[in-house]
Amino acid sequence: MSVSFKDYWYVACESKELKSDQVLSRKILDEWIVLFRDEEGRARSFQDRCIHRNSQLSKGWVKNGKLQCSYHGWTFQGDGKLVGIPSEGKDQKKIGNRCATTYSVVEQEGFVFVRLNDNKDKHTEPFKSPQYGKKNFETIRLFNKFNNSVINCAENYIDVPHTVFVHDKIFRDALDEEINCIVHRKNGHVEIEYLGESDNLGWFSWFLNPKKVPIVHIDSYYAPNVTSVKYIIDQKEFWITSQSIPISEYETWVWTDLTYNFGNPFVNYLARPIVRYQGQSVIEQDIVVLGNQAEVIKKYGENFSNATADVVHVLIESLYNAIKEGRDPMEIAEKKVEVKFWI
Repeated sequence: MSVSFKDYWYVACESKELKSDQVLSRKILDEWIVLFRDEEGRARSFQDRCIHRNSQLSKGWVKNGKLQCSYHGWTFQGDGKLVGIPSEGKDQKKIGNRCATTYSVVEQEGFVFVRLNDNKDKHTEPFKSPQYGKKNFETIRLFNKFNNSVINCAENYIDVPHTVFVHDKIFRDALDEEINCIVHRKNGHVEIEYLGESDNLGWFSWFLNPKKVPIVHIDSYYAPNVTSVKYIIDQKEFWITSQSIPISEYETWVWTDLTYNFGNPFVNYLARPIVRYQGQSVIEQDIVVLGNQAEVIKKYGENFSNATADVVHVLIESLYNAIKEGRDPMEIAEKKVEVKFWI
């Protein structure tokens, strides 16, 4: 069975954005979608097209938990079934079994996820943000728009060599330090385990690791659009999880969860504005560099030349490109590589 990007779950909005009387317009993979809540408060999603005269349903409104088109008032219930044609008056027998094009929706962890294609052979679930909502953990959720492709954004989030140049001092310092890692492609994802790190965490090394104990640092990419970064330092944990949503070829919306436990609930609470500021500062620097990369790609094409550390990108792209070719990334052969580079 052929696989496509439409078989996967993507964040359409945050739960708090979708009010009971609200209609939201979104775009995923160049597909127009509309979101609303039905009479029971469940999030629903249709193709943003009325089957009558092709007006956008997102221009309409929610009436008693049903979505009504603003052009001729055709009304659809949550499962997409047409239930009202005002021009037919009281005699609604001509409605028949007509339906809007519907999409599957899952609501979890404060997100509304949408899947554009229900491939029965592709039993995926929305990605769950590690440690989200767990006791003693705080989460800062950030939203940003990038002018680049999903794959280039995802690769950037787990690209260590760029951090000493784009995020110098904020995230890491350029120390010409030897870095060793194991890159492992398996079961549709790529995991990068860094070995022997104990320092070089930028401004907050004094707080995050004053004793310079060994750091557990593992970066992961889950095809096609999720990255998760894990740091465990003594009794402290810090996770950076990014859901990258392909709006169009060079437009990506990204929700980033900064989830942490610094070992003390009071310290966790006090750290919230600092974590938010620091995280957003790093992201804004990436927005600039990724925007520039996209402009160069548009002019000269995506012709990359790789260094040793770029085996991470090569293995990530092998999974992403498999989906482009209609193949299941879960079936790509397992591969493990030891890598050494300097930052």
